Amino acid sequence: MSILILADHQDGQLSSATAQVVAAAQQVQASTGGEIHVLVAGEGVAAVAEAAARLDGVAKVRVADHAVYAHQLAEPLGALIHKLASDYTHVLAAASTTGKNVLPRVAALKDVSQLSEIISVESADTFKRPIYAGNAIATVKSDDALKVITVRGTAFDAAAVSSQGQGSASIEAVDFVADNAQSIFIKEELAQSDRPELGAAKVVVSGGRGMGNGENFRLLDGIADKLGAAIGASRAAVDAGFVPNDMQVGQTGKIVAPDLYIAVGISGAIQHLAGMKDSKVIVAINKDEEAPIFQIADYGLVADLFQALPELEQRLG
Repeated sequence: MSILILADHQDGQLSSATAQVVAAAQQVQASTGGEIHVLVAGEGVAAVAEAAARLDGVAKVRVADHAVYAHQLAEPLGALIHKLASDYTHVLAAASTTGKNVLPRVAALKDVSQLSEIISVESADTFKRPIYAGNAIATVKSDDALKVITVRGTAFDAAAVSSQGQGSASIEAVDFVADNAQSIFIKEELAQSDRPELGAAKVVVSGGRGMGNGENFRLLDGIADKLGAAIGASRAAVDAGFVPNDMQVGQTGKIVAPDLYIAVGISGAIQHLAGMKDSKVIVAINKDEEAPIFQIADYGLVADLFQALPELEQRLG
């Protein structure tokens, strides 16, 4: 039996998280055999389907192109996957807003347990996932006939993109149109930014309670611009109203694993560490030399951030 992946996409672009889920699916496939299929659901998603077809390891892209799927609401997507799931042993999605919204509904409709945010594939039915804010790793085995799984993308290297222009996967249309009487789309408000998306950025600069107030977060702008970085924040900074919650990095925010993570004025609470400790290189700037963040930092600077940040920006040229 095969594996189905729900593609993550926005504004006509396939999310990089989908390639990471494909990598996880390839590890499952090594135990089960079968094929890897990607489901692209939305409206006007031909370009997304073509991008999914270029991912190495994907045998088929199934496209549900209809207005009912335009905003990727959980109710119609859940019904769609429920309809298709009989052909699969595993249904995977990124542990993104969409994946976390849709797959619990799929699991409920199929009356199976969901496995959330796996970070390792041990076998076709056994996986590892973090618990207790990442301080422990649980090994979980599922006996359900259908495994419904969200994948923490930062734990897997993205699947390669085929060098073939059109990709090797076939693309087929799904003609099932879900009847959605439970929910309606009202509106969306999108923050506009020239910086990289926080969850996919190669460099992240985050500020914490030590920034003092929201105005002081502007001290991070120059550094972020010079490094091509996204700007994040700790939960303490978000709860204090310094910045909006879509900037939050942590267990209840975005999970990131950039090549470089710079933590400024962040003490290093467990909740925050759970969201960024897989970063390749961690730099901490904090005036408290006892701050827990220094225990996981590769480089630590004990200094007043209000002096250190302008100097760092200057040194970056």
